[in-house]
Amino acid sequence: MKRRYVTVDVFTGRQFGGNQLAVVTDARDLSGAQMQQIANEFNFSETTFVLPPQSPENTAHIRIFNRTQEMPFAGHPNVGTAYVLGSQESIFGRRPGQVMRFEETAGIVTVEVTWEGGVPTGATIAAPRLLEVGKCIEAAGIARCLGLSEADIVLAHHKPISVSVGIEFFVVEVAATALPRANPHKDAFAAVARQHFGSDPWDRFSIFFYSRAGAGIESLNARMFAPLSGTFEDPATGSASAALGAYLTSLDPSADGQFEIEIVQGVQMGRPSEIKIAASKAKGQVNQVKVTGRCVQVMEGVLDLVDG
Repeated sequence: MKRRYVTVDVFTGRQFGGNQLAVVTDARDLSGAQMQQIANEFNFSETTFVLPPQSPENTAHIRIFNRTQEMPFAGHPNVGTAYVLGSQESIFGRRPGQVMRFEETAGIVTVEVTWEGGVPTGATIAAPRLLEVGKCIEAAGIARCLGLSEADIVLAHHKPISVSVGIEFFVVEVAATALPRANPHKDAFAAVARQHFGSDPWDRFSIFFYSRAGAGIESLNARMFAPLSGTFEDPATGSASAALGAYLTSLDPSADGQFEIEIVQGVQMGRPSEIKIAASKAKGQVNQVKVTGRCVQVMEGVLDLVDG
């Protein structure tokens, strides 16, 4: 069984920056177990598998796997997959449009491909769910996970808290001087996970931490650690950026309207990423959040799978 794949760097305009993604462009006849094995083989933070849509009004059914499990939604896999599919002549017998609808576990993800000079350059995705705010975790536990002191955690604007627009992250503000010093401690992650999520470590326990480049929320620098799922650090996390952008917009006392946030991530990994967030707020509630990023193709090849 042979299956074509493409790898792209997402949230960057140059090769070898941003976040790596592998896209298997036709995953028909692959089992979930095979998809997980292929994701492990690529060893990227995520790999996507493109299937025919279950409903004809949608473009494709997308399954997303990280190194250990399937995910209901993720940011850079949607941006990168739309970029790859936009370069194809057809998607299961239909011409790709500028706007695509992806069926995912978290819901329908609407993606608009961006073009320059007749070729795709990236995409904008709309988060599949409205902002959900969950539990807080004490600053001391978060500091241990990040290898920082409790004094490095900034509590002036919000406590370390769980937020989601499709997949959950704990978002934490830290001092600007602390951001580059952080180092993930897997044992501390496991201890906090056991304390808050039961006897077994919750491998989706992820911390997206950031500092402000100025007084407001317009420009942020960020990092993301998720060592329990095999990603000690992620160079670009679109779903976390969307959730953070929606949450900070919800806290902003300004009038309703459109809020734009630029997030730089991956600098400490040597894979700088630029993530643009646009959040809409009406009657004091965030009613939509979008994520935009550029992409560049790196490799193309064929998976040669042995039947059975």
